[in-house]
Amino acid sequence: MTTSLRPWWRNCALEADAEILAIDELEDHLAPNDPNITQIRELISSLELCHHKAERWVENIVEAIGTGETTKGLGTRSPGQLHPAEEVWQNACAALAAWCAGRPSAKADLSIGIVPASQLLACLGERSPLKEWQVQRVIEKIRSAIHWPQSYEDPTAHYVWLLLGGGEYECAYLNDCPEHYEQHEDFWLTTVRTMIHDTDNGQQAALSLGLAIDMLMPCHWRFVENLQIVLEAIGGKLEPDKPLAACGRNITLVPIRQRMEVVSNTLRVYCGGLAPRQELDEDLLALLGEPTDTKRWLGASLEKTIRLQLNPPDDLRAISSLAGPDWVRQ
Repeated sequence: MTTSLRPWWRNCALEADAEILAIDELEDHLAPNDPNITQIRELISSLELCHHKAERWVENIVEAIGTGETTKGLGTRSPGQLHPAEEVWQNACAALAAWCAGRPSAKADLSIGIVPASQLLACLGERSPLKEWQVQRVIEKIRSAIHWPQSYEDPTAHYVWLLLGGGEYECAYLNDCPEHYEQHEDFWLTTVRTMIHDTDNGQQAALSLGLAIDMLMPCHWRFVENLQIVLEAIGGKLEPDKPLAACGRNITLVPIRQRMEVVSNTLRVYCGGLAPRQELDEDLLALLGEPTDTKRWLGASLEKTIRLQLNPPDDLRAISSLAGPDWVRQ
């Protein structure tokens, strides 16, 4: 019999284990949370260690636990303030749109991160109607991040999933071509049945190109490299030099892994756990201040979330390792 999982844990677990149940019990013994505490817990539930700013997010959460309040979270950016990575995303869209229009040289001098646009466009090879359709899906995927959350209201910035279905933090696959793509169902079917052959946590793996485009998150720490892998696959190279690391896939490659392990060890000690032999961060302990029941609940929640994301349970690891539904390989 499985135990119901509280929504707080949506970003790291599918079922409640003994540790999660113990942390939930800490919450049950607290007085009704004020809005600040609820917002801090929501920040923990929104944390993704594959995000390119994840380390700073964790620092913000630790500071918030220490002070009992936060100004961080969705919708807290000042009006007109640009995302630091938006130039990379915008340049990628501009270069790809120029390629689709048959004028790749118009944007060849742009840089996408540290990679020249000309280098990425060369991965695509000769233009064809299928490739143009696939590249348009990549552009839409990137633009949906640039304009988020407005993309939910602006159809021109909205991305329609190729293979993934379900809501956020759910994993479900489509069995049929989405209505949005019905006029090009042959392109859709070819895309989702094209398989990229790489590795997942060191093991040989296969991944649908459609799923790879769905998983191409611009906010990912490895966005430019992942973009190159997708463009190479569109161009016909299906055995990339590096594995695609998206969302929970190849989480072992995340560059902040060692730092997050230190944070996890430190939080465990702060919440009353036995001092591990691993390295601790005294500065984090100072930020957290004197322990209280509320701080222990928040600290334990953050520690468990980090640990589960660094070492996903078998059910989540199985989901992130799937190539796509069985029918795409038939």
